[in-house]
Amino acid sequence: MILLSDPRVAAVSSRDDGEPLVDLREVPGLRVDGRAADPAGAYARVRLGVADRLLAAQRALPAGLRLLVVEGYRPYRAQLDIFTGYRDELRRRHPDWPADRLHRETTKFVSPVDVAPHSTGGAVDLTLCDAGGVELDMGTALDATPEESADACFTAARHIPVSAWRNRNVLVAALSGAGLVNYPTEWWHWSYGDRYWALMTGAPHTRYGPL
Repeated sequence: MILLSDPRVAAVSSRDDGEPLVDLREVPGLRVDGRAADPAGAYARVRLGVADRLLAAQRALPAGLRLLVVEGYRPYRAQLDIFTGYRDELRRRHPDWPADRLHRETTKFVSPVDVAPHSTGGAVDLTLCDAGGVELDMGTALDATPEESADACFTAARHIPVSAWRNRNVLVAALSGAGLVNYPTEWWHWSYGDRYWALMTGAPHTRYGPL
């Protein structure tokens, strides 16, 4: 398992092809949830290439299922606040952890700001719902931490109900088939064009840099 704290992620050459952000609330056929909404509407924006791939993934889903997008672009300041908040929570829970372990464990749930996929507009947090908008059981809540879920938030976790495991497989098949890459500690996090995507696919550089 390659974490976002791995030096190989930061070593990927960062470029930006200038592709614009699009507001998924204005994309017919995609459903956007408001639980992560911010006043500027950043949460609903992703790069155009990501939006195209989400539409392709949705077309690949079994009849009656829909993607439910929760968060896309996340500005630098918001990313930093989430990272430091979770790091400080882990420090309080585990005061004996050395600094390198604390950093590594933090990055199982929140990306360091220097390589954060969400801050490029290339990442999206999402789940599955039915045609009426009712979310499917995915084994944990979206954004469940490794600490609180006993690592059941890891995409390949098997200590979840069989129905949830099957739902995850449906999500994985649709999104990976559309060219997105999953962060393996978070079943809901998928990206395209960022450093993690480039490392995992062998691309020579990113398509999207920080915004």
